[in-house]
Amino acid sequence: MPEPARTPPEVDRAAASRAAVAARRARAAVKQQVASGARSPLDVLRVAFEEPEGVEGRLRVTEFLGSIPAIGETKTARIMADLQIAASKRLGGLGRLQRRRLREFTAEWVASHGGTGDRLVVLAGPTAVGKGTVAAYIRTHHPEVRLSISATTRAPRPGEVDGEHYYFVDDAEFDRMIEQGELLEWATVHNAHRYGTPRGPVERAIAAGDSVLLEIDIQGARAVRRAMPEATLVFLLPPTWDELVRRLVGRGTETPAEQQRRLETAKVELAAVDEFDHQVVNHEVGEAARKVVDLMRPRKGRRPAALRHDLPRTGGARPSNEESVHG
Repeated sequence: MPEPARTPPEVDRAAASRAAVAARRARAAVKQQVASGARSPLDVLRVAFEEPEGVEGRLRVTEFLGSIPAIGETKTARIMADLQIAASKRLGGLGRLQRRRLREFTAEWVASHGGTGDRLVVLAGPTAVGKGTVAAYIRTHHPEVRLSISATTRAPRPGEVDGEHYYFVDDAEFDRMIEQGELLEWATVHNAHRYGTPRGPVERAIAAGDSVLLEIDIQGARAVRRAMPEATLVFLLPPTWDELVRRLVGRGTETPAEQQRRLETAKVELAAVDEFDHQVVNHEVGEAARKVVDLMRPRKGRRPAALRHDLPRTGGARPSNEESVHG
């Protein structure tokens, strides 16, 4: 005997209508927050990319751009074409490269219309890429840049000074700093030691109008982006893989087993390059340092690449800079 036809469940149209209205109002509230300056566009992107089905993720890219002060319908259409994003796309539905292009454009727009350089720059990259050397060069040759000093549970290396290169603390003190909320970010690096960025000095320096450089690991860079979406993330790359191996072996601070473990970690770290706003290849320390510092210089009046008529509409990434983390 044939089964009786099943009646489809009734749709509560009233409830669906109320939900749709609530969703529209929530999206409108987000747009109003951005338009009024109460919320950073970069924070909206962060939440949208982390929660694609949330309120921010359901915003169309055109709605998002249109809510940013000084971007109207005409500029929005041009920006969408330059970034190679369809008008129907929602923030949560963007692909990896589209996300990167939109985030880069937004960061540059915010910086160029704020009249300042990037006040907080995070320098990260694979082990032995030379991040510490680049940071030390900046400390010596660019005293206008404030370098954040990380806390770590590892032992000092030869020549490292407590309070100058790192704050060397034991596990108990590090636990206390975590519990008291004194760290902007922290992470376990190479499955061995913990590193963290003291929150207070960074926030005070930024409030005073200073430019701050964080030299941290990739895990820490991700945490800073969540906590401070306005931060600019810079990935320091080696010229070649062979050069990275040579640098690691040449510094002679690890056992052969430790060197092999760090190289395996470096392969994973290199795969994170697309998460960063800029990439810098560390061919020469002074040149790499200059590129990082240039990101911190005022750029008032400079238009984002997506609005420069002399550039092809490729939506490509910006020029690269490189440097890394807790090495």
